[in-house]
Amino acid sequence: MLISFITAAIVILADQLTKYLAVSALAPDKSVEVIKGIFRFTYVENRGAAFGSFSDSRWVFLILSTVLILALIGYVIWKRPGGWLEGLSIGMLIGGGIGNMIDRIALGYVVDFLDFCAFPNLWMWVFNVADAFVCIGTGLLVIWMFVSDAKDKKSKETLPESPSANDSSAEDAKGGNDNDEAE
Repeated sequence: MLISFITAAIVILADQLTKYLAVSALAPDKSVEVIKGIFRFTYVENRGAAFGSFSDSRWVFLILSTVLILALIGYVIWKRPGGWLEGLSIGMLIGGGIGNMIDRIALGYVVDFLDFCAFPNLWMWVFNVADAFVCIGTGLLVIWMFVSDAKDKKSKETLPESPSANDSSAEDAKGGNDNDEAE
């Protein structure tokens, strides 16, 4: 449980600090090349969802984000993640969601500034640290689910079979066991 909340706090701090630096140092709709032709900082005011989709639906995203964040926090508190990977990934999702929610409430939009421009026909979105952690957290959670499921299946396969109550009840339904005929 603790790993989820520590991770969320680190993600929120990293997200808000980098957005503050982006707002302070970048001019709107202008780019600063970091790695020529591959990566640049570009200040964008995102009024939509992830990567700018569904613009001008601020209240829908605030409500959905709130419900999902509260559900994840509830899961962490009452269900308590079973391992570090599950806790880490859920913390990333909570932190990323809260990081972007802070922007939506305070500014009416989300500040995006990370711009991978190496493949303009494939990837054209500008995003932020919170978005990155939501994506990474989702990927880690999927990996955890597959690993957890595989461990569950393996542990069920390696359990020794014990005589079940059904075996004796099946004999009783036939009229007893083999020893009854010998009498």
